[in-house]
Amino acid sequence: MLKVDQYEYVRTARRVYGKSVSEIARETGHSRNTVKKVLRGEHRNYAARERQAYPVLGPYLEIIDDWLEKDKLVTDPKQRHTAIRIYARLVREHGFGGSASNVRKYVRGAKKRLGLKTSEVFIPLEPEPGMEAEVDWGNATVMLDGAAVRVKSFCMRSKSSGKPFVRLYPCERQQAFLDGLARGFEFFGGVFPVVVFDNLTTAVEKVLKGKGRVEREAFSRFKAYASFEARFCNPGKGNEKGGVEGLVGFSRRNFLVPLPEGSSLAEINERLLEECVHYGRTHRIHGRERIVDECHESEKGRLLKLPEVPFSNEQTRAVKADKYATVIFDKNRYSVPTRYAGSTLRVVATVEAVEVYERRERIARHLREYGNNKWRLDPDHYLELLKTRPGAFRDARPIRQWRKSWPKAMEDLLKKFREAHGESRGIKEFIEVLLLFRTYTAEEVEWAVEEALSAGLSEGAGVRHLLLWGRGVDETPLPLDRQGWVPLPPADVSVYAALGSRP
Repeated sequence: MLKVDQYEYVRTARRVYGKSVSEIARETGHSRNTVKKVLRGEHRNYAARERQAYPVLGPYLEIIDDWLEKDKLVTDPKQRHTAIRIYARLVREHGFGGSASNVRKYVRGAKKRLGLKTSEVFIPLEPEPGMEAEVDWGNATVMLDGAAVRVKSFCMRSKSSGKPFVRLYPCERQQAFLDGLARGFEFFGGVFPVVVFDNLTTAVEKVLKGKGRVEREAFSRFKAYASFEARFCNPGKGNEKGGVEGLVGFSRRNFLVPLPEGSSLAEINERLLEECVHYGRTHRIHGRERIVDECHESEKGRLLKLPEVPFSNEQTRAVKADKYATVIFDKNRYSVPTRYAGSTLRVVATVEAVEVYERRERIARHLREYGNNKWRLDPDHYLELLKTRPGAFRDARPIRQWRKSWPKAMEDLLKKFREAHGESRGIKEFIEVLLLFRTYTAEEVEWAVEEALSAGLSEGAGVRHLLLWGRGVDETPLPLDRQGWVPLPPADVSVYAALGSRP
C-alpha cells in the first residue's frame, strides 16, 4: 500500500499534469495495476489480517485451547490459567522457545472466543433523587492522646446527590453499625426509602440463593423502626454500590490527612462532621451543574420523616460487682463505689459509654472499652475505702492512673501533708482534698491547692476553707421566710448586771 505522499504524487501527476499510467509507473517504480488502483479511489490504510499467524506458537495452540477449555470447569475464577501461567507451563512441559508477549496476545483472544473472559460493561445511571443511599465500612488511623490507633470509618452516601456522611468508631460491631445509620439519617434530615449494603455480618445472618437473606434480629428491628428497605449486593460485587466505595477512599485521603489528633474519637468526629458539611457546600460532582448541597435540597422532600422517638440502641445486662468493686461487661471491667461490692447491679451499654445502675439510680458511668481485659476505674469510687487503708494509697491502681494527670502542686501538697503529719495521717488529710473534686471543678481545686502551698497550710480543712471563702463563696444560711413567725418579746439583758453583784 502506498504512503500518503506517494498517493498524492500519483493522483497529482495524472489529474493535474495529465501524465499517462505508464509514465507514472516508470517514475514511481510501482506497477501499472497499482497506479490504476490509486487513480480509482481514495487512500486506504493497511487492511487488518483476517487471521493472525503464529509461526513459533502455532504447534502449541491446540494445547493452549485444551487448557482453557478445562478452565471452564473450574468454579473459582482466581484459580484459572493466566497468560503467564500458560507461558510457564509451555516452557517447562513442552520446551517452548517463543516469547511471552505472543502467548499473552493469543490467550487474550482465545479467552474471549471461548467465553472465559469478557470485559465488564457498566450502564450509565441517573438515580432518582431521594430514593437510595449506600453504606460501607472502611479502615483508618487516628492519633488518640499521641498514640496511633486503628479505627473503623462508617460511610453513608446519597446515591443521587452524592452528599456524604462519615463517622469513626472503635469497632465494626452491630451497635456501631446501627448508631451510624441513625446518625446518618439525622445528618441527611430524613430516612432514605432504600439503603444498599454489602452482606455485612452485622446485618445478614445467612446469604441465601439469589437475593434471599436471613437478617439479624436487631437489624430487622431497626429497619422496621426507621421504615426503610434494605437491598444487599450480590456476593463479591461491591461495585454495585460503587459510589460509597469511592467515598471510603476519598474520605481517607481528604478528610483524614494528615492523621487527625484528639483526646477522644468524639472530638475527632466533630471535626470530621465539619468536613462532610464543607464538602456538601463547596463540591460539585463532575458533569453536574449544581453543587452537592443544592442537589440534596431537591431530594430532601422525598426522604421519610425521622422517627419521633430515638432508637434505643442499648445493651442491658444484670451483673454482680466483685471484690474489687468492678463489674465485668463485654470482657472488660468497670468500677463502682466500693459500698456496692457484692451487689447485683444492672449495666446499660451504648456504643460510647457504660452506665451501671442500682435499681433506678445510676451509680457509675464510664467511657466504653473495646478489646479484652481492660479496666476503667474511677478513683473517686475508692476514696472512702482508702481513708481506712492509707497504706494501700501508693499502689492503688486507680490512684496511680489518676496521678499521671495531676499537676505538680498536687504532689507537692501530698509531700507537705506527709511531712507534717506522718505517712498515714498525711494521706488521710490528702484524701480529704481529693474528695473536694466531687463538689468543685478541677480548676477550682487546683487553684486552692496552690494557694494552700503558698500559705503554708498542712490540713485538708484549710484547702476546703479556701474554696469556701477564698473566692468569695458565701455559705451563710439564708433566713427563712418570716411569714407565720410568732415574734418573741425583747430579751431582758438587765439580769446580766445582777450576776456581778452576787457575793
